[in-house]
Amino acid sequence: MSLAVRYQAAIIQNDHVLLLKVWDHAFSGKTFWVLPGGGRLPNETESDCMKREAREETHLQVEVERLILDEREPTGLYQRAKTFACRITAGDPRPGSEPEVDTADCATISDVGWFDLCDPTTWDALVLNDPITYPLLQRLRTALGYSAEELAT
Repeated sequence: MSLAVRYQAAIIQNDHVLLLKVWDHAFSGKTFWVLPGGGRLPNETESDCMKREAREETHLQVEVERLILDEREPTGLYQRAKTFACRITAGDPRPGSEPEVDTADCATISDVGWFDLCDPTTWDALVLNDPITYPLLQRLRTALGYSAEELAT
């Protein structure tokens, strides 16, 4: 699996984006919200990667609509992040798994949640204080045509 690029799904419905509440038990021990996604398997297309990641992590079938963001991200496991707009074609969102790190006794994804792209003041404190997810959601809002205004902190 290539870890140079993180492929992430912005699953959007009714002006809300779906995030996963993740407990990083394998590395940092921290809990945070993140877009579904991960690395692409050998010979897998970007679209197939997005569909697989969404299915594994949210139990949703999605259609990949378009690339929204293509950013350099020189920290952590990935050097680049590609975010795709996706729409649900089947299923109800619920916590899935991270096959690379989860075990029968220990799950990474504890919850799924819808976050209002029109009103960031409704986002929970884990997102508002996250140095990675919060700026990403602001860039996502701008790219999708929502207000680019930052929240006063």
